Amino acid sequence: MKTDSDFRIRQLLPGEERLMKRFLYEAIFVPEGSDPPPEEIADSPGLQVYIRDFGKHEDDHCLAAEAEGRIAGMIWCRIMDDYGHINDETPSLALSVLKEYRGIGIGTALMKEMLSLLKSLGYPGVSLSVQKENRAVALYLKAGFHTVKETEEEYIMVCDMN
Repeated sequence: MKTDSDFRIRQLLPGEERLMKRFLYEAIFVPEGSDPPPEEIADSPGLQVYIRDFGKHEDDHCLAAEAEGRIAGMIWCRIMDDYGHINDETPSLALSVLKEYRGIGIGTALMKEMLSLLKSLGYPGVSLSVQKENRAVALYLKAGFHTVKETEEEYIMVCDMN
């Protein structure tokens, strides 16, 4: 499906699951003025839940944004016990856009397509966890997410599919 910019949103192709680790790392929020964590953090059990054996479960769904012949962003979800987990019927979402492609609508397009896909599949909603300082909070609010739980540092948000 074409969008109004120089990127397209498509299903993840077989074999591209190997790229998810890079996008998982890119999804880690790094506050302004902080050093990014080492890339090995993506191998930690708390983060591996997002990508380990991805595609082997019926509730695994992933879309990719392709720009300039490469994957510039990914959005994926699965039912898992992660930071944004709310129940065993609601998938948790992860969204990541490479730095050089941020701010041109890729995240919004990925979100719109994933929400449409999940609604068509009959999911009651989708959840996520986001750091309060992360500018993506505005994207999530615009997409229809609302806060269901709050900690000192993060929001647990849900988008209802009704």
